[in-house]
Amino acid sequence: MTSDVNEYELQSHIEDLQRALKAAHLRELRAKTRTNDLVEAVYKAAKDAAIGQPLIKPTVYTPPKRSKQKSEVALLHATDWQLGKKTVSFGITTLDDRMKQVVEKMLTITEIQRADHPVNDAVILFGGDMVEGLGIFPGQVYEVEAYLYQQLFEAARIMKYIVASVASNFKNVKVVCEYGNHGRLGRKGEMPANDNIDAIAYGIVAEGCAHLKNVTFQMSADWYQIFKIGNYNGLLVHGDEIKSFGGNTPAFGILRKVSAWSSGVIESFHDCYMGHWHTPMSLTMSNGGRIFVTGSPESHNEYAREFVAAVGRPSQRLHFIDPDKARVTSEHVLWLE
Repeated sequence: MTSDVNEYELQSHIEDLQRALKAAHLRELRAKTRTNDLVEAVYKAAKDAAIGQPLIKPTVYTPPKRSKQKSEVALLHATDWQLGKKTVSFGITTLDDRMKQVVEKMLTITEIQRADHPVNDAVILFGGDMVEGLGIFPGQVYEVEAYLYQQLFEAARIMKYIVASVASNFKNVKVVCEYGNHGRLGRKGEMPANDNIDAIAYGIVAEGCAHLKNVTFQMSADWYQIFKIGNYNGLLVHGDEIKSFGGNTPAFGILRKVSAWSSGVIESFHDCYMGHWHTPMSLTMSNGGRIFVTGSPESHNEYAREFVAAVGRPSQRLHFIDPDKARVTSEHVLWLE
């Protein structure tokens, strides 16, 4: 009797489960049906709406007429060549080739700009460390392929090529020169800072380009240069004025020092250009001014790989300046790999 009761209860439980499963399937089917109906209704509504829209007629872009085209000025920042250093991928020949690339890229981008507006004038910034120098750090003599005499005249030769090439493609060219720390003569502090291979090379270049009547030079014994492009005032420094701790590019130190300069310590300027750190970078000051750090055409710097744990890509910098509004209108890092 007990066995029959248990069997009856079991059969009753199974029937309950079957009814519950059937009800669940029914609810799922209804939900799917509602979902499918909704999706189908949305697609149908979208299709009907699209058919009801008027056809879009294609238009041909017509550039606006420019009755008063504003002229801009090309600015090339060439710095930190380290000419004389020898690595597995860099030497005097490599530098020569890469700076020819710089000129080619500058002229190509300038022609693109000229398709829209005049670019008649150019400014060249030579920012220092154009030579590797000697006696800058222990063991340096084992990393150079040329001593000071050859470094001096090879650097001057390449700079003269750049100046002459740019002068052939622009109405007026201004060359602004600042020396770096690698060009110093003797140990640091032994001689005045401006007794410098960079400075001597700039003098040779200026003399060698004296016949180019559309070229002017700006240089002095100061650690900085303020240059003017219309209403635009630029500050050129080498960059070794800012100290580094641990070998890293001191972005905060750069920002703090240049901001301090802009507070009236030196003549007023809109933007600052520097090299030294071999890494292209830009920073914005609280007054809206910009700091442009330009890279180096050098590659495979063993010191940087070991001490800083970084490998910089060879580069230089090209800008275009609006002389009336006193601002940079376009920025170009010229990669030289």
